[in-house]
Amino acid sequence: MAPSAMSLESISLTTLNNLTRTHQVHRSSLLGFSKSFQNLKISSTGPDFSSRSSRSTTSKNLTPTQAFFWNWGKTENSRPSKVQELNVYELNEGDRNSPAVLKLGKKPELCLGDLVPFTNKLYTGDLKKRVGITAGLCVLIQHVPEKNGDRFEANYSFYFGDYGHLSVQGQYLTYEDTFLAVTGGSGIFEGAYGQAKLRQLVYPTKLFYTFYLKGIADLPLELTGTAVTPSKDVKPAPEAKATEPGATIRNFTN
Repeated sequence: MAPSAMSLESISLTTLNNLTRTHQVHRSSLLGFSKSFQNLKISSTGPDFSSRSSRSTTSKNLTPTQAFFWNWGKTENSRPSKVQELNVYELNEGDRNSPAVLKLGKKPELCLGDLVPFTNKLYTGDLKKRVGITAGLCVLIQHVPEKNGDRFEANYSFYFGDYGHLSVQGQYLTYEDTFLAVTGGSGIFEGAYGQAKLRQLVYPTKLFYTFYLKGIADLPLELTGTAVTPSKDVKPAPEAKATEPGATIRNFTN
């Protein structure tokens, strides 16, 4: 046989042997991986927890990999889903130079783009305690002449002294009730979510809110007294308006 032919035959045999060994290695790796998944009781399409309820196994007894799949998908469910109601009154008592109107629109009346920063006083739903203030910004989106009102896009916060604050966002209609999204908070309201119903009692000086809060621990009793029935005639208790001792929450926001 010619030397060149022998050389080619040798190269072909070497290549074939290498491919065979590589295939065997890959096959062994796949079998080992499959066995590991079987030991973890994990299917090819995701974790199998079908028998979890019949065992007393807890995550502390699992390997790190098993613990990962044990807790897979439980993060969102760990947030408290209990709905808690919180009622507050927002009152403009004419002593905070609020609201201001920043004209950016091209018409003399309120129109698209006009800004309305504001801050008002905040009282508990039973009107017995001053808790803080609201503070935020409204952007006028649409003047609605047939309803003698306006539609704003609003971003603002409710401050509750040492308890922290709640923030909301959404449409604010001056001519009918509306709902705002609760976007978060601080202090006891950290992690809060849900919505707040806004009732316009006297525009723009008297508003009543009912928060439907999720994601937080039980609210303190002094914030959850029975609310005074909303009406255009409601007034805070004289002691609360005067911020007398016992008629405010601790370090109320002013």
